[in-house]
Amino acid sequence: MPASTRRSPCLGWGLVATTIPVVSRNLAIWVAFDGTDFHGWQRQPGLRTVQQVLEETLQRAIRHPVDLTACGRTDSGVHAAAHVSNFRTDCNLPVDKLLHSFGSHLPDDIGILAVRDVAAHFHATRSAIAKCYRYRIHASQRRPVASLTQRFTHHQWVPLDVDAMRAAARHFIGEHDFTSLAATGTRRETMVRSVFRCDVERHLDEIHVNVEGDGFLWKQVRAMVGTLIQVGVGHWPADDVAAIIAARDRSRAGPTMPAKGLCLQWVRYPPEVLATADRT
Repeated sequence: MPASTRRSPCLGWGLVATTIPVVSRNLAIWVAFDGTDFHGWQRQPGLRTVQQVLEETLQRAIRHPVDLTACGRTDSGVHAAAHVSNFRTDCNLPVDKLLHSFGSHLPDDIGILAVRDVAAHFHATRSAIAKCYRYRIHASQRRPVASLTQRFTHHQWVPLDVDAMRAAARHFIGEHDFTSLAATGTRRETMVRSVFRCDVERHLDEIHVNVEGDGFLWKQVRAMVGTLIQVGVGHWPADDVAAIIAARDRSRAGPTMPAKGLCLQWVRYPPEVLATADRT
């Protein structure tokens, strides 16, 4: 869109209106949040959601409605270390001032990590080429409150065989129809997804399952972890996972694990869609 000279609609808190050139821009924001007290990402009437809190905060700062496009809609209780969304605005404040204006008025359980001008065709969902989720398991007879991690980990009382879980996790890697690991009733144009990495690591009392892929079906990662735990406690041999995937039957896989152990770690985009230089 061509630039126009008019009074900027973007005043922010405590900022003075000026007459300056205004150009439509595409902004991406990276956000971290503790999902415990949110009813997921997507707006829902009468419920506190991440989208609702972010859009209302951004709107008050830049003085026009904001419609965020998210990299994904996290479920109630799921956390994020670096969730990405984007929106269009005519506000021409530099990104450093926007970062301060947005972030200083958010509640304690959500924070904006970065604000960036991105290419006009950047789309937080469609432009993504990879995502990584981490599921944290507190594998100890001691409750996770002893390490103050009870909001972010699933407590597993029974000992887990991490080597068996690693062997089972290898079967998830590659391009597969993941119907067996998707929530019952999930209907997508295709149930095929590519998993690039599935690691199982022990860190003292915690076991981390890191899953990287080009995208995931609803509750897929939590079902993958539930399946690995069944292997870890000795209910199934590791090689059964290949047959579980091939069956395309949700009843064959392990349970969907609680949301609180899951965190979106990062989202990767092609460099060209992030190439637009920040304004000064």
